Amino acid sequence: MAYTGISMKKIVFRDADLIEYNLQPSQFLSGFLMELLERDVSAQSVVYTFPHLTIQEFVAALTQFLTPDPGEIGKLLREAHSEEDGRFETFLRFVAGLSSPQSARPLQEFLGLFLHQTTCRVIDWVKEKVEGQIGDTKTETGKRKLLNTFHYLFESQNKALARNTVGSVETLSFSRLRLTPIDCAVLSHVIGLCDTIKHLDLWQCYIQCEGLRRLGSVLHKCQELSLCSSEVGDSGVKLLSVALRNPECKIQKLDLCDNTLTNSCAEDLASALSTNRSLIDLNLGVNKLGDSGVKLLSVALRNPDCKIQKLHLHDNDLSDPCAKDLASALSTNRSLIDLNLSLNNLGDSGVKLLSVALRNPDCKIQKLHLYENALTDSCAQDLASALCTKQSLRILNLGTNSFTDQSVPALRNLILTCRNLEWISLNVNDLSESCAEDLASALSTNRSLIDLDLSLNKLGDSGVKLLSVALRNPDLSIKMHVGHW
Repeated sequence: MAYTGISMKKIVFRDADLIEYNLQPSQFLSGFLMELLERDVSAQSVVYTFPHLTIQEFVAALTQFLTPDPGEIGKLLREAHSEEDGRFETFLRFVAGLSSPQSARPLQEFLGLFLHQTTCRVIDWVKEKVEGQIGDTKTETGKRKLLNTFHYLFESQNKALARNTVGSVETLSFSRLRLTPIDCAVLSHVIGLCDTIKHLDLWQCYIQCEGLRRLGSVLHKCQELSLCSSEVGDSGVKLLSVALRNPECKIQKLDLCDNTLTNSCAEDLASALSTNRSLIDLNLGVNKLGDSGVKLLSVALRNPDCKIQKLHLHDNDLSDPCAKDLASALSTNRSLIDLNLSLNNLGDSGVKLLSVALRNPDCKIQKLHLYENALTDSCAQDLASALCTKQSLRILNLGTNSFTDQSVPALRNLILTCRNLEWISLNVNDLSESCAEDLASALSTNRSLIDLDLSLNKLGDSGVKLLSVALRNPDLSIKMHVGHW
């Protein structure tokens, strides 16, 4: 009766239902069903309901293990799982859980032994679901189904089954799927039994601090961890810092972009970075660390044991006061090759300070992003001359600033000097057709540049024509963007 009720989305039962299933109202039955008085126009009648839908689902699951003939259990499970509206989800989790000896043993003292054949078929069904779903995470439906199968695996408490089905998994992606703290606890259980996990993608899963707390014990096992847009906050980063300090930590790439982080978490994160020996790629973009937060992080970056190679601090409310600390870190750090400071307000004075550090021969910067930083011609010479000393430089983004034609001689020299420069962006500046000839002459001799973005300037048709002539050189393979106002 309980199972049929779930199947038909029925929670209220009448005398006729009890008679159909050979049940009689009694004191024993009242321990499972509540009597309710139903009033209609002409009379009153008694109806019955389980105290809670969860009890109805548990009773329905329990019945499967007490049925003498288990021949239909496989068909029943397949049909229940095929329903897309989730009506059987809790029921199926109970079925998986009752296959566990730990769950079954205390019940068997009152109800007798569960049918072994049913337990075996349930375990086989869970195995089949996990193996069939483990690689299907390209769609939201696939991710949700995989998460549900992990719930079955968790409820079964069958470590051998978990190791056989997910023990060799390298990537788990639940991006853009909102996860509850219970989901995170289930995921933690699964990852804990997986020895090969490399990439855990929880981008836009909104797990928040509580979800991260449930995952805390296994995070150190992952090589790549994406928590972008997951609302973990400062308190979440403090939990994550524990994983980073774990001597067995394997995290190499950590994405904490867009997590409402402030300077309050910077001290814990800096402390973790000072001891961590695995992390090489850290994304802290689109947060509110501010100058004080970056100052604390710079202390960790100055640590000679710090292995950070890529650091993203774009859109973090940074201004010129933090430039001195960043410059100090750049001057001493031997590993940093990719630095993103875009969408801040470093200004000319801040970039001039950075330029001093960039001249350091130990600085091996390859990618530098200074997009939208309120830069003007005042810093162009300092920045360009510093970068001219960097034969390692491959990517330079100076877009959405206020460079004019006055900066072009310095930029021209940079293009001529940096023989490994592959991509440079000067889009959305104040360049005019007067600078086109200088730029064209620089482009005509550079053999490494493959992408030049000059869009949304004021080059005009004549300026674009000059540049196009230079790019006709058969030795060049430069893709140029010149859309203009």
